Amino acid sequence: MNVNRTTIFRLRQRLHEMDTVSDRPLSGRPRCTTQRQDRNLVRNHVNNRFLSASASSRQTRGRNNQRISANTVRRLSTSGLRARRPYIGPILA
Repeated sequence: MNVNRTTIFRLRQRLHEMDTVSDRPLSGRPRCTTQRQDRNLVRNHVNNRFLSASASSRQTRGRNNQRISANTVRRLSTSGLRARRPYIGPILA
């Protein structure tokens, strides 16, 4: 199997101690928005492609009514969102 013996030993030990082999929760800063708010932000950006991240962050409040940053909105690029700019110029027919 090309796996180190100590890796198998540690996995078996973790299985007996915790009844699971999944990773333990990692420490880190708690999220300021809920999954529902993230879905609503994505929906707003799909409906209005020219909405900027800073404008969206001003409209949305996070948990405990705290303000969210534009970087929080930019994090949603994992949903396939990309920046768009309206075309300014002559219309070519």
